[in-house]
Amino acid sequence: MSNIRLFYSKSLYLNLTNKLDKSQSHYVSKVMRLKEKEVFSLFNSTGEWEAKILNISQNLVEFNVTKQLRQKENNKDLWLAFSPIKSNYFNFMIQKATELGVTKFLPIIFERTIVRKVNKERLEKVIIEAAEQSNRITVPSIADPQKLKSFLSNDMDLIFTDLNTANTKIDLTKLTNKPTCVIIGPEGDFSEREREEILKFNGVQSVKINENILRSETAVISALSIINYAIN
Repeated sequence: MSNIRLFYSKSLYLNLTNKLDKSQSHYVSKVMRLKEKEVFSLFNSTGEWEAKILNISQNLVEFNVTKQLRQKENNKDLWLAFSPIKSNYFNFMIQKATELGVTKFLPIIFERTIVRKVNKERLEKVIIEAAEQSNRITVPSIADPQKLKSFLSNDMDLIFTDLNTANTKIDLTKLTNKPTCVIIGPEGDFSEREREEILKFNGVQSVKINENILRSETAVISALSIINYAIN
């Protein structure tokens, strides 16, 4: 079995025969140099499956699904609400958050947000590549940018990374079966009005993750690592 894993957006099931798209065919046949009868894996929310190459013609790889390797994951939903940041740091942040188990990304336009446009198509590619490389089955979704008020209408357990609180621990007894969402502020931090709105949210937990002021991407990695450890 090769270690090549590809996200496949269409249905996957035993004995399925189909073709990879041009990009994935090129990767399998030209970059990884797999030949007919060799195998790789395909995954999506239904699970992970072994696929055997039937033939390669006109630069397209035809495959047959031979067996299921893993079933659908039933991990707890972990959301990340964040302020968009500059491109290179943004890609890195999304990549690491995917590796750390985020199931949904929610870009928020705060009062002090500097970058106000999100290239969802580019970020979706980063997310898929990170899922392929990190052995995940589920691929996180990314919502359209929204204002804080709209975000706070979600039904969720909210972890507020707050420099102004003295609390440094998450109370696991307050977490329910709802998605757990971590909210990270913009580079200039939350405004006082935004902070007040977040603190009014039913069941919110304020947590200080570090005494230092962290860059957005560092805060994301730090907060998700702590929360993953606490939850699991």
